[in-house]
Amino acid sequence: MTEEEQQNRSILLIHGRDFKPAAAAYLKLAATAMRAGLERDFPDCVECFDQLSIDLAWYGDMNADVLQRKGKTYDESLDVGDRHNALRALREIAPRKRFGIRAYDKLPGKSALPEFFMDVSAPLLGAVGFRMPVLGKIAKDFAAYLNDLEFAEEARRRLREKLCALMDRGDNIMLVTHGTGSVVAYDVLWELSNDTETYKDYGEHKVDQWLTLGSPLGDRTLQKRLLGAKERDENRFPSNVISWHNLAAEDDYSCHDTTLADDFKKMMVQKRVSAVHDYRIFNLAVRYGKSNPHSSIGYYIHPRLAKILSDWLP
Repeated sequence: MTEEEQQNRSILLIHGRDFKPAAAAYLKLAATAMRAGLERDFPDCVECFDQLSIDLAWYGDMNADVLQRKGKTYDESLDVGDRHNALRALREIAPRKRFGIRAYDKLPGKSALPEFFMDVSAPLLGAVGFRMPVLGKIAKDFAAYLNDLEFAEEARRRLREKLCALMDRGDNIMLVTHGTGSVVAYDVLWELSNDTETYKDYGEHKVDQWLTLGSPLGDRTLQKRLLGAKERDENRFPSNVISWHNLAAEDDYSCHDTTLADDFKKMMVQKRVSAVHDYRIFNLAVRYGKSNPHSSIGYYIHPRLAKILSDWLP
């Protein structure tokens, strides 16, 4: 067995915006979905998966506080039940080849309008400086991350502490980030590999695999708000990721720019990352009787994620 195979393997998740179930419930759903993908496509890997350490950086209470102050309400029991129903339906799709456009086109309530709006409006709104206020009206909790320093620092702290604990242990790490959680993760990765306070202890540590699912990191206006965006040359990007895999679902408005390799190609030129892989997929999740291409459950169980996971397992 090689030294790399002998390392402890750990998966660390971070969720995105909006209301979220309690940490234990969210983590159980996510792990069950990933395991179901392996059972379907790579059953020989399930035993290895069951031995993994899987954890979650959770800041759902912070999202909820922002949203509730804006008059939003949340029924956690209903949300968890609907997530289970979505997962149950996805587990019934046995052949991985059925996760394609034919099945996607048959989903109830499928609409490309949200992504179309983002595709058309993003360049214009970004050019005139209106994009962030518009996003702030749609996603109050994400606006809080971008505009509220205290909110942002606390969200990053929660991820940073768990990530650093795994680095301290010397684990082989897969970081899986959904939606706007990938923005929190990018900033933490930048901090650990560039910030003077953390570089001494963590500058040489690496995340073996980083998965971004439905990520908005391709948005040019957002890129200007990332930590390090104003830096030049080697200090602009994180340097602690070996392989970056980006999954973007058709009609997922959060990742209207579906490719990241072109946006972050300088990271490879500067040898800050080994590779950035983009995958266009179809998310077959149905939430509350309607297609939801941004659903985390649909990403976690997808054959592409199962393939990346199986390749990473020893």
